[in-house]
Amino acid sequence: MPRYFIHLAYDGSRYHGYQIQPHSTSVQATLEQCLSLKLGETVSITGCGRTDTGVHARNYYAHFDVEKEIADPEALAHQMNAFLPDDIAVYRIWQVSPELHARFDAVSRTYHYYITRTKNPFHTRDAFFLYGDLDVDKMQQAADMLFEYDDFTSFSKVHTQVKTNNCKIMEARWMEQDGLLVFRIKADRFLRNMVRAIVGTLLEVGKGRMSLEEFRAVVERKDRCEAGVSVPAHALFLEDVEYEKGDSLAGNGVGCGTSRRRHEDPVGLELHDAAADNEIEQPPFPEGESL
Repeated sequence: MPRYFIHLAYDGSRYHGYQIQPHSTSVQATLEQCLSLKLGETVSITGCGRTDTGVHARNYYAHFDVEKEIADPEALAHQMNAFLPDDIAVYRIWQVSPELHARFDAVSRTYHYYITRTKNPFHTRDAFFLYGDLDVDKMQQAADMLFEYDDFTSFSKVHTQVKTNNCKIMEARWMEQDGLLVFRIKADRFLRNMVRAIVGTLLEVGKGRMSLEEFRAVVERKDRCEAGVSVPAHALFLEDVEYEKGDSLAGNGVGCGTSRRRHEDPVGLELHDAAADNEIEQPPFPEGESL
């Protein structure tokens, strides 16, 4: 069956996360309804990961299979945008190798958390208003400690179904952007509620309520009760998802079939061919696993 990748963005304010939830509005359900209507067949979409209730995505990738090739993927993207609500936008649809997998072939995910230091009516939906002084240098020192660890149980929602709480942190830094204080974090995977819990704990350091030594102890104790509170979801954005560079976007975007080549330099908009000899069926996301 032909496989297609879809690149989209969404404002998660009114959705109960990306993944389909019983009796709740989700991004996945909205997309599947639209695609199934436009293509005249039941379409299931596999996303690159899950985002929690209220979390946004500037760049999100998913794949879907159809019975026959789509004559004009660009026209389909335009048709979907005309049908979808204003808070979901499809940027591009293109054909790829049947082996490419939106979730399993992603090599990293990047999140931004936005904080405004002054009350701003234009940032009520996309930034967390935090009043008071912060020692950003200390917060960065604490963030640098994250590179020393791989078990982030202290920042995960409890009683989840994931097999491991290990993640590889690739980037963790505070920066100023358009008048906002932004925390940028990149990893191979994230646990449920992980980014918001990390930010909440770093803010405790910035407010002087937690020392650097205490922050390190929080990580090492592997106890969610020791970490800070989770900051609100509305200021969290999935900024990017990276795939290893390959031939899948070369020319007209059609995948190169059985190629197994992998490259060292991951790029945000290019995808690689999966190494598996057979297609892996997408299981539901474990309750505790996020992007």
